[in-house]
Amino acid sequence: MPEPWDKQLEALGSFIRSQRKLANLSLRQLAEMTSLSNPYLSQIERGLHQPSVRVLKLLSEALDVSAETLLAQAGLLDSARAGQHGAPHARQAAAGAESAIRADQRLTDEQKNALISVYRSMLRSE
Repeated sequence: MPEPWDKQLEALGSFIRSQRKLANLSLRQLAEMTSLSNPYLSQIERGLHQPSVRVLKLLSEALDVSAETLLAQAGLLDSARAGQHGAPHARQAAAGAESAIRADQRLTDEQKNALISVYRSMLRSE
């Protein structure tokens, strides 16, 4: 039976993978952008390795996701507090909507990515 921390690492890896796919980046491209190795990133995405805070920071910059969001996904920061560190209320609401889409197990990864892309495009047009 997997430990709760193992599930957290798997969830973080899945989140990073979905963000990479949303950004239309291959694993190799993300590796080049972050100066991390392809195999190491693959292990993170599969929940087999716990990334350091430095690695999470590199990934947040490359994927254009706040470091607080990645720390919350990693279980290192309370997700309710993640939006309180300088992020505007609208960004926190958007992150909550995207998290809800990602958490919905009825949707495939492709459907989740499509919904998030449409959601983000609607926010940009406001």
